[in-house]
Amino acid sequence: MHVLFIGGTGLISTAIARQLLEAGHQVTLFNRGKSENRLPAGADVIQGDRKDFAAFEATFADKTFDVVVDMVAFHPDESACAARAFTGRTAQFIHCSTVCVYSGPVSQIPTTETEPFHSIGNYGKNKIACEELLMREHENNGFPVTIMRPSHSYGEGGALTRSFGPATGFIHRLRQNQPTIVQGDGNSLWASCHVDDVARGFIGVMGNQKCLGEAYNITGEEWMTWNSYYEQVAEVVGGSFEAVHIPTDVLREAAPDWANGTHEIFAWPSIFDVSKIKRDTDYAGQTISWRQGVERTVAWLESQGKLSADESEEAQKLEREDRLITSWREQIEELKRQANEAASH
Repeated sequence: MHVLFIGGTGLISTAIARQLLEAGHQVTLFNRGKSENRLPAGADVIQGDRKDFAAFEATFADKTFDVVVDMVAFHPDESACAARAFTGRTAQFIHCSTVCVYSGPVSQIPTTETEPFHSIGNYGKNKIACEELLMREHENNGFPVTIMRPSHSYGEGGALTRSFGPATGFIHRLRQNQPTIVQGDGNSLWASCHVDDVARGFIGVMGNQKCLGEAYNITGEEWMTWNSYYEQVAEVVGGSFEAVHIPTDVLREAAPDWANGTHEIFAWPSIFDVSKIKRDTDYAGQTISWRQGVERTVAWLESQGKLSADESEEAQKLEREDRLITSWREQIEELKRQANEAASH
């Protein structure tokens, strides 16, 4: 099987391509050549800019592939270009979408692929437009599209997501037994999936006729609260988790640059049903637990020197969180004082 990746150097695509290479398949990457390629030897590379639509379509006018995986379509114009480029030139076109197509309050938990589109943010809205365009191409012209919707995918090559604050600084806080800000009461549900498991889901739909014209969640099945999420990270890194729970609305006002994701994603339960992909493919589900994945990811981050808190910028972030915590605690004490004073009168 010859698989083309539009992109191919990101977290998910690297895991998919590596597994394909290890299984003896042919892999080609199309990208600008500006990101680190962490794949083993064996993948072919075509350099180009997918946003140059005319050049992109000309590049593939004389090429065919068994499967094309588009990892970097973020606007419907890009998906329209891809449909033009690969109509008649591939047996399957896999579009990497996102569960953000139904971000915000959902009608069912766990959320299935039948959930109506209702994204809050522009990222999800553009992904919805991409999906709708590709599905119209499938219905009207037989374009062989399969849509994949990952959620929080993590692993070696990336950082651990944090619901509020800088991505890696919280690991230092946990190790130093420092308090850590968590949005709300920390009981909103979350699920994470290691990229090796996500990759197995992508490969499971490849070459599968059942999957044409279908969309699939490919997400973690180990549902946990944000409190549990942080507690397990703390245990892995040898620290402790002392939560400072602050209402999401307050965080958005106090530090909007750190709290942006709480509006579209982190403030809502984010757990998804993956029974459909299990039904239609040989995908067996999540095999790497959150704790195991954290151990692997932290080890990689340390090997790359990405967990140092000594640099001035990182130190400023840690100090900023300390100031936010101090201010919040002072406000709580003041509220208590006022409440007690009112009760005494």
